[in-house]
Amino acid sequence: MNPALYLIPVTLGETPNSFVLPDYNFEVIKKIRHFIVESRKSAVRFLISCDKNFPIDDCSFFELSEHTDKNQDLSKILLPLENGNDMGIISDAGCPCIGDPGSRAVEIAHKKNLPVVPLVGPNSMIMALMASGFNGQNFAFNGYLPIKNGERENKIRQLENKVYKEDQSQLFIEAPYRNDKMLDAILKSCRQDTKLCIAAGITTEQQFICTKTIQQWKKTKKPELNRIPAIFILYK
Repeated sequence: MNPALYLIPVTLGETPNSFVLPDYNFEVIKKIRHFIVESRKSAVRFLISCDKNFPIDDCSFFELSEHTDKNQDLSKILLPLENGNDMGIISDAGCPCIGDPGSRAVEIAHKKNLPVVPLVGPNSMIMALMASGFNGQNFAFNGYLPIKNGERENKIRQLENKVYKEDQSQLFIEAPYRNDKMLDAILKSCRQDTKLCIAAGITTEQQFICTKTIQQWKKTKKPELNRIPAIFILYK
């Protein structure tokens, strides 16, 4: 097989690799020595979890994260691949290039006509939508909403309007330590009959997935979401 840029999924939290990743992934990973990563530390931890004897010292790591200057010249980031070596992209959690900057490298690969190969693995957004009971044919992932009070509530109401006008499920996320504030903002902003699915800690021992109307959520003890990665989904 020709050298390619492999998009390598990792587990969501402390889930054992064998629970969510196929054996084929490990066959691919063991032949790669050049990686584009969101965090070198987490990437090394993942590679060692795949193989405790993985030759980390023989590998190169290029960090591409939210802190990478958007104006930084990345034209040579795929030089190992252009020279005939396989490369891999590793996110901190789940599938790379969904909600993280790895897509910048993939964009460059396509511009240079270099092969891009996505590997199978867990994606919290899709898994949450699967389990929500909401429209899975028309949906939008909105990433992070505004942090400031007022702006956040306005955005939630805008997304809720799309639910009713376009019959579109609306997915979004928040930094785990702000999940409780996000839930409060949703309950404050949405109609009583709008439905909210909260999917947190997917595939982990902390997994919590529940769909209720806003009215029902207000009458229910709030789930423990602090510092647990979560997906919020609105629908009608």
